[in-house]
Amino acid sequence: MSIYLAFDLGAESGRAIKGIVRDGKLTIEEVHRFANTPVPVRGTTHWDVLGLLRNIRAGLRLGVAGLSEAPAGIGIDTWGVDFGLLDENGALLTNPVHYRDGRTEGMMELACSIVPREEIYSITGIAFWPFNTIYQLLALHRSNPPWLREARTMLLMPDLLNYFLCGSLGAEYTIASTTQLLDAERREWSDKLCGALGLERSLLPEIVEPGTVLGTLSEETQRECNVGPVPVIAPASHDTGSAFVSVPATEEEWVTLSCGTWSIMGTEIARPRTDEACLKRNFANEGAVDGRIRLLKNIVGLWVLQECRRSWARAGQELDYGALTQEAAGAPPFQCILNIDDASFYAPEDMIEAIAAFCKRTGQGMPRERGGLVRAIIEGIALRYRAVLGELEEIIGKKMPVIHMVGGGVQNRLLCQMAADATGRPVVAGPVEATAIGNLVMQAVGAGELASVAEGRQMVRRSVHLETYEPRQSDAWDEPFARHMELAEHSDKR
Repeated sequence: MSIYLAFDLGAESGRAIKGIVRDGKLTIEEVHRFANTPVPVRGTTHWDVLGLLRNIRAGLRLGVAGLSEAPAGIGIDTWGVDFGLLDENGALLTNPVHYRDGRTEGMMELACSIVPREEIYSITGIAFWPFNTIYQLLALHRSNPPWLREARTMLLMPDLLNYFLCGSLGAEYTIASTTQLLDAERREWSDKLCGALGLERSLLPEIVEPGTVLGTLSEETQRECNVGPVPVIAPASHDTGSAFVSVPATEEEWVTLSCGTWSIMGTEIARPRTDEACLKRNFANEGAVDGRIRLLKNIVGLWVLQECRRSWARAGQELDYGALTQEAAGAPPFQCILNIDDASFYAPEDMIEAIAAFCKRTGQGMPRERGGLVRAIIEGIALRYRAVLGELEEIIGKKMPVIHMVGGGVQNRLLCQMAADATGRPVVAGPVEATAIGNLVMQAVGAGELASVAEGRQMVRRSVHLETYEPRQSDAWDEPFARHMELAEHSDKR
């Protein structure tokens, strides 16, 4: 028996998961869960990174309590793009800024006026999003705060937390690929982009591969957590990268749909695709394990429902997702068609008001009942899945036989069924804790307990419950899908 601890940090919450590998199976236990709440300060939205570190240490204490021997490893994964800066003494200069902060407004357009959009994509293969690290650094370079001159090292969020735990200074490959500063072919930082945009290349640390043992816990952390020198192992440190590792596929080819605050749909390929077809559709070539590439597209997923739920909570209506989904299941279908990726849903002050404005702008009536609104959101997500699947299949030139849906969103059975119905593909749902499981698998590979990721996926198949949703009446989605595509085209032109 071997025990590993995975720390999986998302945009809303974090969790510490204990994984036990025994007799070819993996069992997991959540030992700590905590909120990840952004902190607005003087017009800038920050992450409370030291609060996250405190909770990681709390999870570590809880995870090792009662164990007769120390864990075989711990690993951290987080969302992409955000970072902290260290000075020459290794001190954190300022709290990392939240990717939804407004400081990057206009930075993507500025970068593309300096280096053509096509050239940026041909180097990095990364989709253009205003929050990418490249634009955050450009905004920082333009504002030039006094402390920036003291910066010596940039560490992305999981790398920064690893540094706090064991002193490692490196950039794990999968998280580094989210920055839009990594040369996709060479798997190294792009000197050309840094030079052209005036960014300090010396800030960017050495790339390390997933599965690398970074070091052991510092003496300070050992004392505070009552544990020995546990190895800190880099999983696929980008949470989506870890989610892809957990896919328990038996097919030779499949589509992965990682569903949470964001939905990410894609597949694994051997080499990056940086051609015009991928650029036109804004697909990303993000780093994967085993030297592969995750060709994927981000979809603004359950974020919209999460924000609606927050609005209802402010009005005194505390409702869990199960109750909301039950209301949606009983509501009439297609009362309105939402383009879930419309820019107005990115970071509105009030999501319900944003949906009302979208419906008015597009000549639609907004559902009057809460269940109807929730259903429209879930239908909008499923329609977007169908659109992105069509784009992916056009790019790779083949029809994909199955969708493996992983992550917290698989608990929403209505969404799983709608994903199958809208796409006309069977959806295999599970595991729920995909990111943490992928994290644990990669640690076991790094520790030498598993020979390969493929062996890890076999272990996941033996260990988790999977449910298959077969498509039903997919033709009923044809007309709503046509309307969705009209709305999406209109949004793209705005």
